Amino acid sequence: MEIRRAADREITRLNWLTSRASFSMAVSHDPRFGHPRNTHHGVLTANNEDTVAAGWGFDPHRHRNLEIVTWVLSGSIVHADDKGNTALITSGVAQRMSAGTGILHSERNDAWKHFPDIPKHDDDAHVVQMWIVPDEANIAPSYAEFDANAALASGELVPVVSGLPHHRESAGIGLQCRYAGLHVARLRAPIENARLPAAGAVNVPAGAYLHVFVTRGAIELEGAGRLDQGDAVRLTEGEQRITALTDAEVLIWEMSRALPDR
Repeated sequence: MEIRRAADREITRLNWLTSRASFSMAVSHDPRFGHPRNTHHGVLTANNEDTVAAGWGFDPHRHRNLEIVTWVLSGSIVHADDKGNTALITSGVAQRMSAGTGILHSERNDAWKHFPDIPKHDDDAHVVQMWIVPDEANIAPSYAEFDANAALASGELVPVVSGLPHHRESAGIGLQCRYAGLHVARLRAPIENARLPAAGAVNVPAGAYLHVFVTRGAIELEGAGRLDQGDAVRLTEGEQRITALTDAEVLIWEMSRALPDR
């Protein structure tokens, strides 16, 4: 169990972007951590929490041979790519893009430019983007979305994007990696003197490699203690209990293998 606090992440600040990276995006040694390169856990190579100013965003850029999963916390992001996909991604909607042989895409906080019924606004977009290494290189690029809001109302762990064999029927959308799946849970804070308990606890899946990331609120993770927004834990054995201390949201990657150290 390795706890990574929110304040220890790499931060990039631009006039339109604040990006906090859980994994080093550079190839050089990162002296803050106890191993040469903080580049991955399991097959997860990026977990970036981005705040994007209104009217700004990532202009068209190219990816290859990556599974890119985007989860919006607040606001909205417009996705557009050279395969003809244009979509508005909002809170509770999982987006998966398989870059494969190559895809050119943009991600911008400017919905009013693409959707005439959305008024212009000054709201930031708050987004988590995650990268997974696919099983197979140079597949055909593809794109999918899943609105998980209804399922998340249960307070249970919801597999929103997965290629794990045991999620074949239950995941919202597939992933081109049979070694990884993303669960999301929205947990309710305990209510004092309530007759019935709130939906405020789940178990970490029993995977070989787990990445637990708190996107909102505060939780208690068995063996780790209190975790607040932006905190993460890397595990190599699962099934720990997560209990909400406040209303909270947590993203959990379940992975069955790891990349070799670089």
